[in-house]
Formats: sequence, C-alpha cells, structure tokens
Amino acid sequence: MERIREIFRRELSETPYEPLEGGSEHPDGERIEHGERFSWIDYGVFLLLGVAMLWAWNMFLAAAPYFQKRFESDERLLRNFQSAELSVSTFGNLGSIIILTKLQARASYPKRIISSLLLNAAIFALLAISTRQFLGASANGYFAFFVLVVFVASLATALCQNGVFAYVSGFGRPEYTQAIMTGQGIAGVLPCITQIASVLSVPEKVDSSKDAPQESSTSAFVYFLTATVISAITLVAFLYLLSRHSSRKHIKQTPGEDEIEAESRLSGRKTVPLLTLLRKLSWLAGAVFLNFAITMIYPVFTQQILSVKDSATASKLFQPSSFIPLGFLLWNIGDLFGRLLPGVPALSLASRPRLIFYLSVCRIVFIPMYLLCNLGGKGAAINSDAFYLLVVQVLFGVSNGYVGSSCMMGFAQWVNVDEREAAGGFMSLCLVAGLTVGSFLSFFAAGA
Repeated sequence: MERIREIFRRELSETPYEPLEGGSEHPDGERIEHGERFSWIDYGVFLLLGVAMLWAWNMFLAAAPYFQKRFESDERLLRNFQSAELSVSTFGNLGSIIILTKLQARASYPKRIISSLLLNAAIFALLAISTRQFLGASANGYFAFFVLVVFVASLATALCQNGVFAYVSGFGRPEYTQAIMTGQGIAGVLPCITQIASVLSVPEKVDSSKDAPQESSTSAFVYFLTATVISAITLVAFLYLLSRHSSRKHIKQTPGEDEIEAESRLSGRKTVPLLTLLRKLSWLAGAVFLNFAITMIYPVFTQQILSVKDSATASKLFQPSSFIPLGFLLWNIGDLFGRLLPGVPALSLASRPRLIFYLSVCRIVFIPMYLLCNLGGKGAAINSDAFYLLVVQVLFGVSNGYVGSSCMMGFAQWVNVDEREAAGGFMSLCLVAGLTVGSFLSFFAAGA
C-alpha cells in the first residue's frame, strides 16, 4: 500500500515532460497566440456533433426488438444478427479510421464531417422507409440489407470521429472537445429514457403477440426518423459553424476550387508519422485505449443482471423489461457527469498524463464488482439493487467519462501546433481500437 502511495505522490510532485508552448491556431492554419475566443455558439455546434456521432449507434441498439421481429422466421439469423452487427461495425469502424488517420496530408476534415452526416441521414432515412415498405422481404434478404447499412454506418462514424476530433483541435479550446464528449454522453442517456418511458407507459396485455410486430415497427420508425433528423440538424449547424469562421475570406481560391479545398491546400498540412505521435502521446493514447477496452464489458453484464426483488411482487420498474434499460440509463448518466468533470479547472488532469493512465488501469476493479450482483438471476453476493445501480453502474460510468474526456481534452498541449489535427485523428484511432478490442474480449465475459 505504501508503494502505491509513493507512486501517486511522485506523479503529483513531478511532471515527466512539460506541455508545449506556443498557443494555437485557427482551423485555416492562422496562428493565435492566446487561443481562439470562446463562443457558446461554437460550443453548442460541437455538442450537436457529439450527439450525432453516437446517436446513430444508440438507435441501432434501441431498435433491437424490431430487428428480432424481422429475423424471427430464421432461427440462425435471429440468434446471430447482433454478433454480426457488432463484428461488422467494429471492423468497419476500425479499418476505416486506420485508413483515414494515414491520409493526413491532403485531408479536408470539414468534408469528412459533412460526408458522415449525409451518410447517416441517408442510411436512417432508408431504415425508416424499410419499416413501412418491403415488409414481405425474406429474412435472408433483409439480413443482407442490414449488414450493408451497419457497415456504411460504421464508415460514417469513422469519418465523423476522425474529422471532428481533428477539426476541433485547430481551435485550441479544450472546452470544445469537452462539448463533443458531453454530446456523446447525451446520446447515450436520451434513448434509455425513451425506452424506459415506452415500457412503463404501455399497459400490460394478456396476449400482445398480435400487437408486438406493429408496436416494434412503429418504435423503430420513430428511432430511425429521429436519427435522420438529428443528422440533418447537425449538418445545418456545422455548415453555419464553417461560415462563422470564414477567416476563409483571406483564402484565395483558384478556379474550380471550393472554400474547403482551398483551406486544405493553403494550410500547409504535413504528414505526421504515427510513431511520432505515439512517442509524444504514449500515456494518453494508452489510457484512452485501456479506458474504452475495459468499458466494453458493461453492456454484457448490464443485459444479464436482474433485480434482486421477487419478479412476482416487484413493481414494473424492477421487471427485466425496464430494469435492464434502467441499468443502462444510470451508467450513461454517470458517464455524462464524468465527461463534464474535466471542464472544472481544479479537476483537470491534462498536465498529468501518467496519472490518467494509472486511473484507466484501476478501472478493471469494476469487473469483479459486477460478479457480486444478481447475474443471470442466480443470486447476488451483495443483495442490493442500490449497490448495483448506484455504486457499480454510476461509478463505472463516471470513471469512463472522466478518463475518456481527460485524454481527449489534454492531448493538444503535448504536440506541436502543426501536429494537432493529426494528433486528434490519432487519438480517435486509439479510442476506436480500444472499443474494438473490448468488444471481442466481452465475448469471454459473456461466456464466463
């Protein structure tokens, strides 16, 4: 114990290397000595971008009952479609973001963001239409469509993650990065609230088999249409952000070249080797990778842990149909709160990358804590729903949001100004790699 205290005491008293001096720059490459002036409008747009980045994925999760209805005629597809969704999404996302990270020199990050929002809007518009049309398609035919839209959605997510984190780094305002992380937290909270409300508001039926397909189809239509609207609103807001920062008025365009292309050409962006970024950001890159790899065990346990109350006498909130979403909701509330904490200067660890890494490692303690709960209804070592919901779920969520936001807000001060955009893409690569590794490790947790 004394050795652990000594490690943290040494970390707090010594800084292994100092943040780089020199201010920041505009998105067009213009030097700013004291950082871009803070704007609540810009903050709001980046918040929307964070929501749009993960809203689509949360809509896929919320629409699981609808997909089950579409695949119920084929037992093999019904059993494996969620694993296929996970595999296609993680491989597509990671593969796309690796390629995008390598394509730095001629990258137009605003174009990547715009493309991602257009792709998401188109995908979820098609999915919304599919809940009303082509209902007679075979399970195999719909599965092919399903895999295709999941892959395109993963590509859109990669474009958005790579583009947004690279683009925001050019503003030199960690508050804007926090806005993105906060938006991601909001995208996790709202679908859970909607799902719980829909379960509690529907009266129980003795035989609802005839109504279930129509109900799931209606819910899915609302989910997919909402995702389309969110993407469209975010696109309009981002275009407004680009127009607000038209220090592009100083950019001279050549014939046939639009403003974004001119910005990319004149920014003088250089290719930064990934090994250079890894050397400068080793602690933060390792921390964000481990943080999200460990986090991926929470969906597996949350779907299996039930209330310790007797289901025959418990209220509807403690029935599996609402108790499981409640677990997701409290985790996401904790995650959202954790993402807000680094915005408080006294709680920021941006200058302590090694300490952030230690905190990410310590999060592994939550895995045995889940095993103390009512896993699979087999009984709990700690017979308390409050322990599971308020201690395990909330604190695990808080730690994820705090460590993840600290990493993504702090990396810019450890690289040169002209390396920040590439560093933003590199950190998003580490984040996605952590999610991918964690998603495959979660299969072992599911079978344990």
